[in-house]
Formats: sequence, structure tokens, C-alpha cells
Amino acid sequence: MHKLYKYLSLVVLVGLLILIRAFENQLFYDPYLTFFKNDYLYIDSPRQETFKLVAYTSLRYILNSIISLAILFVIFKDKSILKFSTLIYSLSYFILILIFLYFVINPKQEDYYLFFNVRRFLIQPLILLLLIPAFYYHKQHK
Repeated sequence: MHKLYKYLSLVVLVGLLILIRAFENQLFYDPYLTFFKNDYLYIDSPRQETFKLVAYTSLRYILNSIISLAILFVIFKDKSILKFSTLIYSLSYFILILIFLYFVINPKQEDYYLFFNVRRFLIQPLILLLLIPAFYYHKQHK
């Protein structure tokens, strides 16, 4: 029963991440969603409300982070991993949001690709994909 609960919890949590991605257009203000789907290297940056964009990007990061932390806890059942991951997510947020703001305020076509990747770390749970194998490796070699 314990493994069933673990797997069911993981399915629900991953499902929540998928729902955030599936309904991103309805849930979040982000003019860059359509911008980066087009041939963005040859068009101008879209107009945006900077405060609203940062607020919704932050909200999405926080939602993804909370769900990701829950996934890490379900997988590893270790509070020290949870604490360290919270620190990683917090530091990453402050670094990434500053870089994100720079690109939003100073849009240059030569920076679009870097901006695209910084934004990706803020709006998608990529840090989770880096932490799971790192903690698994650490646990195996402990």
C-alpha cells in the first residue's frame, strides 16, 4: 500500500505540472508565449506590462517549485534534501528573475536566444529534472 500511495502521489503531482503547462495561456499573462513560438530571431520583442509579466512569471515559478519540492519529498523522503532544494529554488529564482528583468527591459535581438533559455528555467520545472538525478546519484554513493 505504501508504494501505491507513493506512485499515486507522483502521478497527481506530475499531472499538476502538466496542467500548469496545458493551461498556461489561460492562467498566466505572458506575451512571450506566442513570441517564442514564431520566428523570434527576426521580429521585435512584443509589448508587455512589465510588472504584470514579472508577477505572473513569479507565480508560475512558485507553483512549479512547490509541486517540484513535493515530488522530491515523495521520491526521497528526506527533509535535508527538501531544505537544500528549497535553497536551490530560492537562489535560482533571484538570479533568474534579475536576468529575466534585464532582458525584458533591454530587449535586443542578439539576446533573444539567451532570454528564451532563462525564461524557460523560470516557467518550466527544469530544475526538478536536474535535481532528481543529482540526489539519486548522491544517495547511491552515500
